[in-house]
Amino acid sequence: MSTWEQRVEQFWAEVDLDDREGALAGMRALVDERDEDDAVAVAEWGGIHDSLGLEDEAIPLYRRALALGLDPERRVQVTIQLASSLRNVGALDEAVALLAEAPDVPALGGARRAFLALALHSAGRPDEGLREALLALADTLPRYQRSVRGYADALVEPS
Repeated sequence: MSTWEQRVEQFWAEVDLDDREGALAGMRALVDERDEDDAVAVAEWGGIHDSLGLEDEAIPLYRRALALGLDPERRVQVTIQLASSLRNVGALDEAVALLAEAPDVPALGGARRAFLALALHSAGRPDEGLREALLALADTLPRYQRSVRGYADALVEPS
């Protein structure tokens, strides 16, 4: 991890999201150290907007970061963040599609499925959402994995 990435991690650990202007200025200073076409910096700039509830500003930044190219893990992370922002602004079908198509990344655990569950619920598909949440949870259970997966699948199987 580069020194810049360590400073970004430190920023996220310490940022006061109640201080909107300070948070934006802090991330802007970090982003300005990078090339304007640095996909990771663009994604981080989107992330602070997203974290401050500025989804309309975050969405094009996330899209740009994805178009510029990211490593596979960060690509999924930014896809999750983009889909979450889309869900928050009511673009439910696109959010569901992005999350359904994204691969699972071990470093992110069940994050993709958790956000897919939220998007499905918001899209009026609560049984599918609950299924995704249960499937994400099943992987963490020391026992009953098969049972939970079976019950999860039964939520969306025709009777």
